Amino acid sequence: MAKQCQQLEVAGGGALPQADWPEPIQRVQCLAESGISELPPRYVRPENERPTIIDNHHDTEPVISIPVVDLSGLEGPDRQETMRKISDACENWGFFQVINHGVPLKVIQRAREVGRQFFDLPLEEKQVYANSPKTYEGYGSRLGIEKGAILDWGDYFFQHFLPLSIKDVNKWPAKPTAYRYIINSL
Repeated sequence: MAKQCQQLEVAGGGALPQADWPEPIQRVQCLAESGISELPPRYVRPENERPTIIDNHHDTEPVISIPVVDLSGLEGPDRQETMRKISDACENWGFFQVINHGVPLKVIQRAREVGRQFFDLPLEEKQVYANSPKTYEGYGSRLGIEKGAILDWGDYFFQHFLPLSIKDVNKWPAKPTAYRYIINSL
């Protein structure tokens, strides 16, 4: 698998010219399957940028302090407070976990399953949907274009849902065959 990673690096991410990215791209899947014994330094965040762990005396497991936003607050008198929590999470973390979002568990499970099926495809098939730093939409391993940036240890598939003016299901994976249908039903 390491040889395939080297080919991808030389190709600059597959479907995209290397000139679009500031440095060669290696898919995290390739690195993980290559037999490396420790994380490359560019994937290790400084201590002050890592999530903190809260010692929760009520549970046996510690809790990681990522933001959790209860979306039921969007309806009713707590709307402004909920909007502030979303804004804070986006500004300070770039993501958050939502609860009480109204998406049925069965739909979430189906979406997770087709997502896993996509990531189980051979690298060459996923590379058809390789992203670019201009939109980030598609299959990728990095979100930043800054040379030498600390990278996340994970590959992703980013797609637009809203606004509808930029939603393009043709950029969504055709495999697995149920992917577009199930993800569009969210």
